[in-house]
Amino acid sequence: MAKRIREKAAKRIENKDNRPYATARYVRMGAPKAKRCLDLIKDKSYLEAVAILETTPSTASVAVLKVLNSAAANAENNKGLNKDDLIVAEGYANQGPTLKRGIWRGRGGHDIILKRTCHITVVLDTVKK
Repeated sequence: MAKRIREKAAKRIENKDNRPYATARYVRMGAPKAKRCLDLIKDKSYLEAVAILETTPSTASVAVLKVLNSAAANAENNKGLNKDDLIVAEGYANQGPTLKRGIWRGRGGHDIILKRTCHITVVLDTVKK
């Protein structure tokens, strides 16, 4: 029933991605809006990505900046990496659950308002020298 449990666990640990990352879940915005900000900072250095997000006039840039700073703090504290050597390897925003709300309309009608959420993830990596 449970064959080679230790071998499978060791193989899973060996193949695990050890890059620093951070995730913000249930962020109250649509995933495409967050994806636009994540596409701006992909493959940029950490300091350059922070500068881009601080000057971007999008509401999503605030949430993405928080996740980026959290990922950099994870890299510094948990992995012992320097912030100056980090680059944004991946960034993606997946759709979260949708909150369904209603509003009354004329003649006894009812419309549904969809309040979207997303999960934002930023993965950092070190500069290959």
